[in-house]
Amino acid sequence: MRREPSVLHVDLDAFFAAVEQRDKPSLRGKPVVVGGIGLRGVVSTASYEARKYGVRSAMSTAEARSRCPHAAYLWPRFEMYRATSQAVMAEMRALSPLVEPLSLDEAFIDLAAAGLTGLTDDDVQAISEDLKDAIRAASGGLTASVGAGTSKLIAKIASDLDKPDGVVVVPAGTEAAFLAPMQVTVIPGVGPATAQRLSMAGVRTVADLQQLDEDELVRQVGSAHGTSLHRLAVAADDRPVVSDRETKSVSVEDTFEIDIIDRALLTAIADRMAHRVSERLQKAQLSGRTVTLKSRMHDFTTHTRSSTLAGPTDDPRVIARVARRLLDDTDLAGGIRLLGVGVSSLADWIQDDLFTESEAAEAAAEVVEPIEMPDRSREQPGYHPGQDVQHPDHGPGWVWGSGRGRVTVRFETAETPPGPVRTFAIEDPLLTKRAFAAAEQDAGAETRHNGPNE
Repeated sequence: MRREPSVLHVDLDAFFAAVEQRDKPSLRGKPVVVGGIGLRGVVSTASYEARKYGVRSAMSTAEARSRCPHAAYLWPRFEMYRATSQAVMAEMRALSPLVEPLSLDEAFIDLAAAGLTGLTDDDVQAISEDLKDAIRAASGGLTASVGAGTSKLIAKIASDLDKPDGVVVVPAGTEAAFLAPMQVTVIPGVGPATAQRLSMAGVRTVADLQQLDEDELVRQVGSAHGTSLHRLAVAADDRPVVSDRETKSVSVEDTFEIDIIDRALLTAIADRMAHRVSERLQKAQLSGRTVTLKSRMHDFTTHTRSSTLAGPTDDPRVIARVARRLLDDTDLAGGIRLLGVGVSSLADWIQDDLFTESEAAEAAAEVVEPIEMPDRSREQPGYHPGQDVQHPDHGPGWVWGSGRGRVTVRFETAETPPGPVRTFAIEDPLLTKRAFAAAEQDAGAETRHNGPNE
């Protein structure tokens, strides 16, 4: 274990929503929700103003609208989020060569890899404050929260304690006491099911967990899980910060506009997904042993079922057949709103003999003709709230709303005050969708190195 808090966890505050507020002056200080805006949409990010009304990530957009009907509900602009993330990650890499991105909006930083040793708690506090200032300048005003500790576990937990725009440094030697009063669910791997089992044993806080010996934990939650929890409860976490995080799984999933109860249709969709997963595996020169089917039901309960093969594969016939078998065991009562197929336990080699010749022929015969799945990465028709547009007379702006053959636009940018609102016919040839500006891409490229994983 480290002797100084030289691991930082940096988390950009309400990232997607903050980028929208940065670029849309009229939304600053107001509730903003980014995510799917249709009937089956799910919230990706909510601004802190929206969170006051109980809006949270992964909540259905319908529920979010009922809690905060006056918020701005916006379609995501991933190109802008990626460019902003790349500029922020470049600032982190300027501080240390060892940065481990976890997503577009968070990363670990190893200060020791930058030769920063003998650090006091005040030194780490000052370094964190300077980094936040650099991030604010590079991102156009976004804030970040920073946690610092002797391990990744402590740094990540600490970064969530003083949001937004805070810094929490956990001194070396105080880790177990720092964790003790927290709910046991703060420990990675303690989800609802494990928390319930621990609660039945009288364990609700980390302090309670620290009182159990390893044998008792193993009896409660199993061998591998129990051993891990026993170590993490006292902050015994020696995982290194790694710059290149290995891909752990490849998956495809989709949310449907209406709940699907037709098993034949779901089989065709699962088959199509298996082919897409296979294509991605082959492109990455990877294979995997475990096939997983994910299903979210009409009541938002989510189930995952997995099957592990004798050896790794990237064959779409194998993946599809296993996925269909898992789907056969799924109760479709009430319908499915989301379906996904994934492959994990990845390797860089293929097991060639998973099929005998007769089995291969059988599998090929079983494959349902793939239906065309909607590609949500492509631009959808029409106009979406939050989308960038351009008008030769009014300049750049963003879509406020559309419907009944009209589109309403507010003309403003990050550098202007809140702008005027105008309404146009949706077919107006002078109003065009504004692509992510090449100048913005070029500006970001000057300061970025390797972007984070998506």
